Amino acid sequence: MNIKSRRTFLRNSALTALGSGLVFSTPLEAIARLRKTVSPNDKIRMGLIGCNGMGWSDMSSLLKLSEVDCVALCDVDENVLRKRTADVEKITGKKPNVYTDYRKMLDAKELDAVVIGTPDHWHCLPFVDACEMGLDIYSEKPLANSIGECYIMENAAKKHNRIVQIGQWQRSTPHFMSAIDYIHSGKLGNIRTVKVWAYMAWMKSIPVQPDSNAPEGVDYNFWLGPAKERPFNPNRFHFNFRWYWDYAGGLMTDWGVHLVDIALWGMNAKAPKSIMSAGGKFAYPNDAMETPDTQQAIYEYDNFNMLWDHAVGIDGIHHNRNHGIEFVGNNGTLVVDRGGWEVFPEQSGSGNKKEYLIEKIPVRNNEGSGLDEHTKNFVDCMKSRNQTRCNAETGSIAAINAHMGNIAFKTNQKIFWDNKARKFINNEMANNQLYPEYRKPWKLPKNY
Repeated sequence: MNIKSRRTFLRNSALTALGSGLVFSTPLEAIARLRKTVSPNDKIRMGLIGCNGMGWSDMSSLLKLSEVDCVALCDVDENVLRKRTADVEKITGKKPNVYTDYRKMLDAKELDAVVIGTPDHWHCLPFVDACEMGLDIYSEKPLANSIGECYIMENAAKKHNRIVQIGQWQRSTPHFMSAIDYIHSGKLGNIRTVKVWAYMAWMKSIPVQPDSNAPEGVDYNFWLGPAKERPFNPNRFHFNFRWYWDYAGGLMTDWGVHLVDIALWGMNAKAPKSIMSAGGKFAYPNDAMETPDTQQAIYEYDNFNMLWDHAVGIDGIHHNRNHGIEFVGNNGTLVVDRGGWEVFPEQSGSGNKKEYLIEKIPVRNNEGSGLDEHTKNFVDCMKSRNQTRCNAETGSIAAINAHMGNIAFKTNQKIFWDNKARKFINNEMANNQLYPEYRKPWKLPKNY
């Protein structure tokens, strides 16, 4: 793949992973043709909570599996509900039941599993409620919008013995899996530094817009849910919710969760000892985005450091990749992104006597759909009751690390973590950000 085509591919994959669904979208007719006749006794009845963006990408991927039926849809936007109802009917030939309140969907007791595709601040409550109803769960990443909610959700899944798959689908992508196998082989030697980056040229400035009335058909109060009460603003709605602290954590918890997950998987690491972070709105200082458009973070683990780096408006900064993970070892460096992975060996000797310490490995390209493999793994584990590739505990590790980077940024301090106590050491400002304060009448689950 030449540099120009690589950059084009990566730019498209960047748009996809943030929820546009371009690469993940398959024509509805093509999905319908994949489906075979399955006995009603073998059907898996699923409902979708949050039907836009990646929520729909997840469900449409699941519907490629003939045993899966989408029997219920829930969204606070009736315009989205109408569209997705027609889409499901086109694929399956049957119209799903529709709801604007997920609690009524769960109370109907017609489901075996749910897909949660809501904004991040709406992950915890439906997840816990679904666990208590005895349902299995496929939830979009990040697991939650706070560290405390991650622990609540992880504990709920364990208590109720639910099968959970978090949408960190790179864990099911063959070339990521083979890259991890190579890292775990030890051939790179001692790995002291892991670099993780996301440079997003496609992200442009978000113009400031005035508050307005919510679109017709949108239950905006329910959309806000446990988040702070604020007037409706189009910048905060649908895709762009990611750039506001009330609902998400910016690029750190969006792309960061995907990429940091691979870094920690490769290093068999879970929790850092300390975190520092700096950044700000340097690209578009006067636009509507709240979260930093430029941010770096340094994580200290027992035997290595991880460096996070993101910026909007530019790309191709590292190895002509706009995102990736770089494992820097004594014998060589492995670089992996959604396009593939390769190894750059270190050399010994001098002059004409230089020799590679390990074999140079050219790019091993991505093949297949990680999302389709991920949803299939979820369904397979529902049947076998084995753990998925990214259960609630695995999903919480990546999300918690990403949230730690943001907490270090917001406190503007080097913060230290006590993993046994699950809190920051001697830092009230940081610890005050572990759990969100829910807006009444919503209540943070207390039993976990």
